[in-house]
Amino acid sequence: MISLRRSRLFQMAVPAHPSCAAGVRRTVAAHLTLWGLTTILDDVVLATDELFTNAVRHTGSGPTDTIAVSLECLEHELRVTLADPSPTLPLPRTVDGAAESGRGLSIVAALADDWGTDPPDPGDVGKKVWFSLTVREPT
Repeated sequence: MISLRRSRLFQMAVPAHPSCAAGVRRTVAAHLTLWGLTTILDDVVLATDELFTNAVRHTGSGPTDTIAVSLECLEHELRVTLADPSPTLPLPRTVDGAAESGRGLSIVAALADDWGTDPPDPGDVGKKVWFSLTVREPT
């Protein structure tokens, strides 16, 4: 296991618009690379992209709506949290093979060690959706 002696935290607020997804992916990848977490980079970027896409789809996407993205690495775990203004909690769906959408949470569940939702911080509206992965030494 990689021992991370101190917490590593990165936070950003992004407009709730589909055009921002690529920037979120690039920023997440850059921070994981900076932190030396390249062994989980692809899974984290894909899971983050799925949650961001869901948040954009289910948020009003008004001109002032934002999605807060947080990466935090503590000891042997990376936790990624996305907060959006929609109070509707995400629910995994079963979709048929021909469906073009609806697999996002299933993908997150398959990639992550754990995932879930939390209520917003006091004074905020909406919800937080998060996932976590164990940080392992490269083999």
